[in-house]
Amino acid sequence: MKKQIGLWVDHREAIIIILTDSGEEFKHITSDNGKHIRYSGSSHSKTPEGSKEVTSEDQRDRKFGNSLNKFYDEIISNIRDADSIQIFGPGEAKGELEKRIEREGLKAHVLAIETADKMTDRQISAKVQERFLA
Repeated sequence: MKKQIGLWVDHREAIIIILTDSGEEFKHITSDNGKHIRYSGSSHSKTPEGSKEVTSEDQRDRKFGNSLNKFYDEIISNIRDADSIQIFGPGEAKGELEKRIEREGLKAHVLAIETADKMTDRQISAKVQERFLA
């Protein structure tokens, strides 16, 4: 039985469509992340000893990164046994996830990575079916 997966992802959620001989299954995975805000300029200050002081921005970035890692790990555990994978979504998350997939040795299963805006479940399903059932 072939298992084909379409995955819409951004930093806040992943919507996974799994197509098998027995039908279609939806999975929603949500991230603990809110919107990640990057600040421009240097907010680091040096202590009198010359070492860098850890700012609240650094702590926020570290928390965001740890939360993303957990989120991506959960996605990968849901797509690990796919024969083919289609990844799409807005922004940077799809590229970050692609790098993680490559490190996990699953890159050969990824057929396409595409940019796509926010979509409804029905639109995501139609896009995945168009890719795999055409």
